Amino acid sequence: GGPPSAGSLAAALKLGAGSNLAVISVPGAYATREARKALEAGLHVMLFSDNVPLEDEVALKKLAVSKGLLLMGPDCGTAIINGKPLCFANVVRRGPIGIVAAAGTGLQEVSCLIDRYGSGVSQAIGTGGRDLKNPAVGGMTSLLAIEALAADPATKVILVVSKPPAPAVADKVIAALRASGKPAVAHFLGLAVPADEARLAYATDLEEAALIASLFAEGEPDARSARARIVEDSGNDRYNRPNRARIQELARRESRPLAQEQRYLRGLYTGGTLTDEALFLAHGALGGVRSNNHTDPAWTMADPRVSVGHAIVDLGDDVFTAGKPHPMIDPAARAERIEREGADPSVAALLLDVVLGYGSHPDPAGAMIEAIRGARSAAKARGGYLPVIASVTGTPADPQGLEGQKAKLEAEGVVIMPSNYRAALLALEIAMIAQGGRK
Repeated sequence: GGPPSAGSLAAALKLGAGSNLAVISVPGAYATREARKALEAGLHVMLFSDNVPLEDEVALKKLAVSKGLLLMGPDCGTAIINGKPLCFANVVRRGPIGIVAAAGTGLQEVSCLIDRYGSGVSQAIGTGGRDLKNPAVGGMTSLLAIEALAADPATKVILVVSKPPAPAVADKVIAALRASGKPAVAHFLGLAVPADEARLAYATDLEEAALIASLFAEGEPDARSARARIVEDSGNDRYNRPNRARIQELARRESRPLAQEQRYLRGLYTGGTLTDEALFLAHGALGGVRSNNHTDPAWTMADPRVSVGHAIVDLGDDVFTAGKPHPMIDPAARAERIEREGADPSVAALLLDVVLGYGSHPDPAGAMIEAIRGARSAAKARGGYLPVIASVTGTPADPQGLEGQKAKLEAEGVVIMPSNYRAALLALEIAMIAQGGRK
């Protein structure tokens, strides 16, 4: 009684003659062939498959651009096309903001925040992480996506989000945003943030990127007037930025019961972009944080399965998912890691992401409850206390239920922050207090 199935692309096209987009999820060894067949048939492609060779990605994207087709990927996990969530995506309202993202959970985070701010998404186009990161790919999908959004009358604002890009490729993207003629926001993780231009804002984090894009969508004419409407969080304001004094007070409250030996921050993430956002925030402030996502070999984890000192781990990395489901699909591996971190008497804070939406586990919060309870009980039995800080990326319309997921975690003493950026800020403040011996 389910949807019709077919054994080949040709057969699928006969069943769905009006289709113009193919989602491809096959082993990397076969993905290039299937993507090429789809492009040659005139289809846009979302290439979910990973382990596609770089030279194949370049060749496929050159073919796609020559045909005016989008090749989203390889390793593209999230898109929202004409209001339809594809793969890992959330249920967000339609609206005037077009997103281009070389960052899967980055796209999810900004689209959910845009929904929370009362605006919506026209299109959300994933590109695959190498699109902006690798100079050989050169942002081919991103540039075509910006061109398409510039021509789309339903898109009033363009927002670009990327994991650390190649600077020369980022420059191409900025030039395309300027040429679009529309207000735009750019957030490039890990790059220095230049001064805003009149109709082009440079965001420091994912929350700010969504915030400024939403203000542009409300009709603010330039970046300066948009920023003028942003206030420090008072608990009631719709558009606000973190109140550091309030976060520091919350950190002092959470750190008071810590034992003397508790010193280190441990982040256990399912989203790669969210991992990077927390890592870039904490690395300099704490004098170094190890991660399997680190671009500095000196701080790359010797074994991602074993945390040493301050550590923020991307559990969705290939080393953890070879032959296994992604942790957003099956949270069991993270639950086990939470228990192990809880058994370490040097841990001062656990930092977690919870990502809702299509493709994700039906109850990611519930799947962590026993592990969180056990980790906190172990700390208490040693005479300490374990702060657990989390953010929930999702909307009330997501199938898991945003408020229910938050309530389950809060019942276990987890502190829920309204964005990954704020969760990382709070966890960082606790680690700084623990490391400096301040109470």
